[in-house]
Amino acid sequence: MIDLVLAGGTVVTEEASLRADVAIDGERIVAIGVDLPTDGAEVVDVSGALLMPGFIDGHTHMDMPFGGTMTADDWDTGTAAALAGGTTTIVDFSLQDVEGTLAEAVETWQGKADGKTHIDFGLHVAITNLTDEVKQEIPSLPELGVSTIKIFMAYKGTPLFTADEDLFEALQIAREAGVLVLVHAENGDVIAKLQEEALARGDTAPRFHGLTRPELVEAEATNRAIRLAELADSPLLVVHVSCAAALDEIRRAHARGSAIYAETCPQYFAFSDADLAREGFEGAKYVCSPPLRDPSNRDSLWRGLQAGDLHIWGSDHCSFNYAGQKELGRDDFTAIPNGLPGAEERASALWTHGVKTGRVSEQLFVAVLAANQARIHGLAGRKGSLAPGADADVVVWDPDATIEVTQANRHGNVDYTPYEGMTLTGAPASVYIRGALAYRDGEVLAPAGSGRFLERSFRRPAPAAAVR
Repeated sequence: MIDLVLAGGTVVTEEASLRADVAIDGERIVAIGVDLPTDGAEVVDVSGALLMPGFIDGHTHMDMPFGGTMTADDWDTGTAAALAGGTTTIVDFSLQDVEGTLAEAVETWQGKADGKTHIDFGLHVAITNLTDEVKQEIPSLPELGVSTIKIFMAYKGTPLFTADEDLFEALQIAREAGVLVLVHAENGDVIAKLQEEALARGDTAPRFHGLTRPELVEAEATNRAIRLAELADSPLLVVHVSCAAALDEIRRAHARGSAIYAETCPQYFAFSDADLAREGFEGAKYVCSPPLRDPSNRDSLWRGLQAGDLHIWGSDHCSFNYAGQKELGRDDFTAIPNGLPGAEERASALWTHGVKTGRVSEQLFVAVLAANQARIHGLAGRKGSLAPGADADVVVWDPDATIEVTQANRHGNVDYTPYEGMTLTGAPASVYIRGALAYRDGEVLAPAGSGRFLERSFRRPAPAAAVR
């Protein structure tokens, strides 16, 4: 039986682009080919469009506390924004309470998503207090459908900061438990000292956020995390790689044959450290960690994507309003909540700056947005590919669509967009989730609460540089 046929489009996989129709029965893809039988099926003409697997964003922060406030996007508005950008699955970070357990963090975040999410989702656990009891709990996470934990080497002086000895032990435990460790790689000790010195000089403006987190503190921490992972014989995912110096450490690890995976994000290609130095307090809108870099890093990052040293393109969507939230740091840049919105713009930014300029092929576009995300985040076979048996998550992509981005035409709940006034090319015309029309022509159709929790299991792809 076939319920739906998307006919006349070009199917794009990580390997090839070919003229083909996609047949869907219920929630699953049942066939891909030409001249498929259509008796009794709804036939949707998608001529001129590219058919891609639903995009996966393995790096979002919905309804998350940070720096005394809460992200502006909850699971309703945040997943609506992601869906409008072609994302059908996210993996969000459930944040351990300092006195709580990892299981409680998962339960709390499932409660936040319940009745609100428009798309399917999985959960990481971000560890904030790696006690002996918490270490003993890590092996039980796969029973909860969680296959990833995140460790922070930055944010010294906050519960997020983790010392090397604890990171190393977590890597050892994770290796045995079949859990992948994600790491935020910045040298928290050095950053804390540089921030202290800056504030003592009276340097409080947003641009000092970047100046006190220079490229070398990311590169040093990236190398240290990789070496600890190698000592532990544990795979590692380095998230939000922002600069050439950090990527160099990842490239060297791949040359050694190490199982190191790496993510980069659109903000490091669309913006720069000059945005942190905008007039007045406007630079606060661009405060994220690692910070925006000098544009000279971009060529290296593009080459990293092309060579397969950078495997995935995540949004790190972490939205705070300018009024009342970013403004908390008006007199002290260290008090500015770290993060940018970007789940909605993620795919279009890659198409605009990568595919349209010839730096990224259609196939690599699908790899870093879907296929590699599914493999690394434990969703392969079900998500991230257009193949019989997979969930019918399909993006009908209009490669020629142009959108002038404004805060008013965004689907999230933030009072600004860093992309304000930019023209992005390439956007979803429609999106299907498990065979149901979820988005079309700017309108989110999937009801809040229709998304499902996805249990994930990590299988170590090898070698890391050949994930794509």
